[in-house]
Amino acid sequence: MVTTIDSAGRVVIPKPMRARLGLHGGSEIEVILVGGHVEIHPRGVDVLVEQRSDGPLLRVTSGVPRLTVEDVRRLVEEDREA
Repeated sequence: MVTTIDSAGRVVIPKPMRARLGLHGGSEIEVILVGGHVEIHPRGVDVLVEQRSDGPLLRVTSGVPRLTVEDVRRLVEEDREA
């Protein structure tokens, strides 16, 4: 997707990307200069690693909205269309 930088240096992340990443007004992101390009990474996701007999289980404890079955189906369909 193509977007523009305004005169204040702000970049708009397109709505479909924000929705897919769970970003909203006030979400923290990390901006990194890598070689000759800029990378933007969502921040603020806390993960708890629970050691279980069948292997580790990762639990997201904050920063990401809980997904419903409908959310997962929609995301799978979006990936198939991309």
